[in-house]
Amino acid sequence: MMAALARRDTPRVLPGTLITLRRRCGKPTCRCASGAPHETPALSYSVEGHSKMLTLRPEEAKAVGAAVGRYRKAVEGLQAEAYAELGRFVALARARREAGK
Repeated sequence: MMAALARRDTPRVLPGTLITLRRRCGKPTCRCASGAPHETPALSYSVEGHSKMLTLRPEEAKAVGAAVGRYRKAVEGLQAEAYAELGRFVALARARREAGK
């Protein structure tokens, strides 16, 4: 899936979190046995309440991270707009109740 996205345009927005998986492979002669573990970028996301993880190629990580950032910024903007609308609605509802007393 992500390979196809990397070949075409950069994904515009992606929900989730860009993470780095760190693990040891278990081979006794590998550098990770006594040093730093292997690292792989991954997209962690949720579908219908279930956590999913998609490992990425290193060259995909930058585009995915940017798309996740754009998603978060869009959500923050929508939340700000929704709370402003809620404030207006609550004030209007209270004014109507006060007028009805």
